[in-house]
Parts: sequence; C-alpha cells; structure tokens
Amino acid sequence: MSAPAIGRWWRREPDGRIVCELCPRRCRLREGQRAFCYVRQATARGIELTTYGRSSGFCIDPIEKKPLNHFLPGTPVLSFGTAGCNLGCRFCQNWDISKARAFDRLQELAPPEAIAEAAAATGCRSVAFTYNDPVIFAEYAIDTARACHARGIRTVAVTAGYISPEARAEFFEVMDAANVDLKAFSDDFYRRYCAARLEPVLDTLRWLVRESRTWIEITTLLIPGANDSDEEIRSLAEFVRDELRPDVPLHFTAFHPDYRLTDRGPTPPETLSRARRIAMDTGLEYVYTGNVHDPEGGSTWCPGCGALLVERDWYRLGRWGIRNGACARCGRRVPGVFEDGPGSWGPRRQPVRLAVR
Repeated sequence: MSAPAIGRWWRREPDGRIVCELCPRRCRLREGQRAFCYVRQATARGIELTTYGRSSGFCIDPIEKKPLNHFLPGTPVLSFGTAGCNLGCRFCQNWDISKARAFDRLQELAPPEAIAEAAAATGCRSVAFTYNDPVIFAEYAIDTARACHARGIRTVAVTAGYISPEARAEFFEVMDAANVDLKAFSDDFYRRYCAARLEPVLDTLRWLVRESRTWIEITTLLIPGANDSDEEIRSLAEFVRDELRPDVPLHFTAFHPDYRLTDRGPTPPETLSRARRIAMDTGLEYVYTGNVHDPEGGSTWCPGCGALLVERDWYRLGRWGIRNGACARCGRRVPGVFEDGPGSWGPRRQPVRLAVR
C-alpha cells in the first residue's frame, strides 16, 4: 500500500506544530491531531489527506439539483463526496456525510482517473464535488478535475466558500462552475449556527466574480426565525447587486428540521416567494426558489422582456426560449453556459458504482 497523500497548503512552526493553511480556520496541530474538518491530519510528513481517493458514494443527478440553473440545463452530472466538513452547521442537511468521523462512510475506492472514466461511460456532461464541502478534499478534487478536463468533462464545486486566499486560485482554476452556499448575511448567524465567520465567504464570492472564470450561482437556505427577515434578505440581495453583479443567479431554498436544529418547522413556501420578490425588487435579475414545488420561481425568465427562457417543474424542463445564448424574443444575452437546447436527463437519480481495477 502506498503512503497516504500529503496536502499542499500547510507550514511547520518552530515549535513543531503544523498549521493547515487551506481554510480560514488555520488549524494549529501537533503530530497525530486532526483539523476541525477531521479529515486533514498532522503527521511527521505534513498534512495527511485521510480521504484522498475514497468516496461515500456516486450518483447521477440533474444539474439543477446542485442547484445550477444557468449551467448546461437538463444535463446529467456525476455527483460524489467524501466525509467531514470545515463548517459546523447545526442545520446541516447532509449531516450523515459531512459530519461523519467514521470512515465506514467511505466505502468506495475512487481514483481521479476512475471518476473521469465513469463520467464519460455514463454520458455525464460534468462531475460535481458535493454532499460534503470539496474545500476539505481540495487536492483530490483538483486532481479529479484535471482528469475530467482531459476527457472533455466539466467540473462543478458545491461549496460554502470557506477557503483561504492561498488555496482558492488553484482550487477554482479547475472548476467550471460553482454553487456557493451563502448561509446568511450575518456574522452572528455564522458564529452561532456554523462555528465560522461571514467575511471569508464574502471575500470568496467577490474574488470569484471579479478574478475567476468560474461560473457561479449562490444558494441561501432560509431558516425560520434565523435568517429569513426582510431586512437580512434585502441586505444580502444588495450585496449581490452592488459587489458582485445583478445577473448572478440567487437561489432561496427551504429548510427542513435536521441534525441539531429541530426546534422549528420547515420553511413555508410563502417565505421563499417573499424572499424572491424582495431580491428582484432590489434589482437582481435571476432569483429562484428551491426545495418546494414552484414552477414560476424555479423557471428562468428574461429580465428584459419577461419571456419564459427555461421552464422548470421540479427538475423536469419544458419550454425553451434561448437561442445562441440570448433571449429568443428580445435578444438579451442570458449569462451562463447554454447550448442550443436543454438536455433530456430529467428528474432521474441514478446510483453508480465505479469499476476500479
């Protein structure tokens, strides 16, 4: 058996401790200790990557499930994750994977080349690093992305954007698209509910829009009584409008009680509709609702003439009003990555097993 992979972003201090420089936590570790994410471990050789080449499972999803509505609509994406996370969200909706500290979650050997081969063999147009945050397995994600690009397969990061300036350029350089989970627009929320800070996430978003070529969309899970006030939603929308771009797609999705936040009910659909109206009134051009049945809030509309560009009913696509990357009625450019027509994958979810030789 070969030695475990060693990470790229770390330094050793004079007292022998190792500082992991992958994310804003900058965990200071003695030999044998694990970082907050639990999967990066200090050893005599440096930061060991305990989940490199191992996955908690693979599934083919519709790309809209990431959610990405402006990136190859209707096409299949091969999705996978590992274990662990560098945030401590009390409301985590994938807690059985992201909070896992037992490696029985990692049941499948998955070298980068095997993932790219599986995506090509199943007709997937892209591979998504998801289920838990790919930042904590950045080296593995980067190597896999390069293997995918060699086969003409695009790559997607589903992330909270909690990454250090030292690491983000190399990480996002190989990501064709990203959905960044902006948990709230309050540092107090990040401290209380995520054991993290807001500003590093905002820095990542600014950098992505201003300095990278990665297509981005943003998702905010609205939690009743925590981050769903009119004032906070308006402030979030103003940030996207003023510091990013008005045409960056924003998704408001519904919370359901889970993990350590079970003292409140699911997000009412009317809360999502209200948030969508506030964001659009603020000047955002593409605002969506998710995790609820809302064909109007899930569809893409031209902000110029109001034409229906992409009709969505859950993950099933209907009418298509985009021609040559623009509104077929008024000619206004539609930002994102579009082809002549939608894919036909639909709402299917198909588990996949890798054939590792």
